[in-house]
Amino acid sequence: MSDPWSTVVRMVSRQEFGSDEASDAVTRYPDEADQGTDQPALDELDVSLREVTFCVIDLETTGMANDSRITEIGAVKVRGGEVLGEFQTLINPGVSIPDFITKLTGISDATVVSAPYLRQVFASLVEFCRDCVMVAHNARFDMGFILRAAAALGYDWPSLTVVDTVGLARRVIPRHEVVNYRLGTLAEYFSTTVDPSHRALDDARATVDVLYGLLERVGNQSVSSLEDLLQFSHTISKARRSRKTWADGLPEGPGVYFFVRDSDRGRSVLYVGTSKRIRRRVATYFTAAESRRRMDEMVALATGVEAVECHTALEAAVVELRLITAHQPPYNRRSKQPHHTWIKLTDEPVPRLSIVRNVLDEASYCGPFPGRAGADQAVLAVYEAFPLRRCVERLSVSRQREPCALAELGVCPAPCTLEGLHCYDGLVDQVRNCFAGDARPVKHACDTTMQELSSQYRYEEAGEVLQRWRQFERAMRRGARLRAVARCPQIVAARPVGPCWEIHVIRFGQLAGASVALPGDDPQRVAESVLATAKTVTPEVAGMPAGSIEETELVASWLELEGVRLLDIDGVWGWPVNTQA
Repeated sequence: MSDPWSTVVRMVSRQEFGSDEASDAVTRYPDEADQGTDQPALDELDVSLREVTFCVIDLETTGMANDSRITEIGAVKVRGGEVLGEFQTLINPGVSIPDFITKLTGISDATVVSAPYLRQVFASLVEFCRDCVMVAHNARFDMGFILRAAAALGYDWPSLTVVDTVGLARRVIPRHEVVNYRLGTLAEYFSTTVDPSHRALDDARATVDVLYGLLERVGNQSVSSLEDLLQFSHTISKARRSRKTWADGLPEGPGVYFFVRDSDRGRSVLYVGTSKRIRRRVATYFTAAESRRRMDEMVALATGVEAVECHTALEAAVVELRLITAHQPPYNRRSKQPHHTWIKLTDEPVPRLSIVRNVLDEASYCGPFPGRAGADQAVLAVYEAFPLRRCVERLSVSRQREPCALAELGVCPAPCTLEGLHCYDGLVDQVRNCFAGDARPVKHACDTTMQELSSQYRYEEAGEVLQRWRQFERAMRRGARLRAVARCPQIVAARPVGPCWEIHVIRFGQLAGASVALPGDDPQRVAESVLATAKTVTPEVAGMPAGSIEETELVASWLELEGVRLLDIDGVWGWPVNTQA
């Protein structure tokens, strides 16, 4: 009898389920889990699927739309044909269940009235599915709900690899053998031990048997690994397969790889990626494991691939970011330069607010914002607390001018009339203090306005004020986080990763050096060695990151990870206490 676990999983990305960014390979290197789990690394395509843990999941919901709610979850965890565990719970959706759903599933409002809410059980579901390859019948539906729920509840879903039994059945079973590929039809075809009943656990159990049946159908095709079935399921050109030798001379370890194209115009970088195992990862681009059309096109255009070895995941992420910024590779989705904006309190006799794209001096700034729209909203939030002038002319403190219409309406304090200039200076000082890290005045002013509007039943306008405050608050928090790292001339920090220690030298928010202390090494001595060779960094503007904002945010994220220890610090790494009001 053929091995029922000799098959493949269907690779899908977050983008397929509604995310903004497609996954590079199965997982991206900076996000990969630490070693030591039972689950094999999913970029090892030659691993036997007998060693992979599968989690078969099914959901019942209040409808088919994206904004419908989950009413029941059922999941079965299996490995090598053995059932490892089951997960089942009803969910209180917080909304009324439609009658047609109740007739279909038997789940009514009364059934779920005492059931937990999704947020109460989602952490348990995440742990149950961790380190598993997910399986679902019509995975786009079930995993779409799961990923949207994870995003809404603030969880990072632990798996991006999914087997869709619908898609697998369509490739394995000819249409003349079944009338359709619904779960009930396939359950009858394979004589499953459990009949689907539109209840989550029963349907998950039936899907397990359907999966067994499908795997038996391909088991006699010499399919014994993930790569085998990827080749079985997809076809690739001989020209693309022949380029697999490009990976032979690449490093075995972690780092950054980039595909290049040599032409009469010189060399250009087509694509940049990262991996824990560069050679193995690059080799997958020349197999059916890589099924993205744009990657197929990129490989056809490339004339070679090169790599940069890195010590740590953070170093790899930073090198990748720098290469993308420098070369703008056309096949990276992140190739476009980010457009940051800032709110600046202008440096003139009678200051005002201005939206700018760069921080060029030591004036008072609020930001960064991801674009102009957010900055525009945040400016309106600042005006709620501080009635600064809104005209754009440069005013003199010695020449009087006629007040504008805004002054007559009481919106502007009219410093142009030279009356109350001293009070206006005090107002400007308050704005500087606010931008330096005290968001409370803006929060108080926005809260007061929202309460007034709500008392007048003007809820839509109150909602607009709330959005302005949120834009301002996010920018204040983001700016404080950046400045906290950027104002430190040097930070030396270490973090345990398995038996090793990642060690980084950070200067003015830029990664200046990285290494790893292996078992038996003295981390302090390794840190001293990194310091001796670390890059000299000088910021262009005091208090601002020496590198890009994106790089400093990568560094800040690493520093905030659990287990990071500061070995040495020059400066103060901390946030103003009232940045988040």
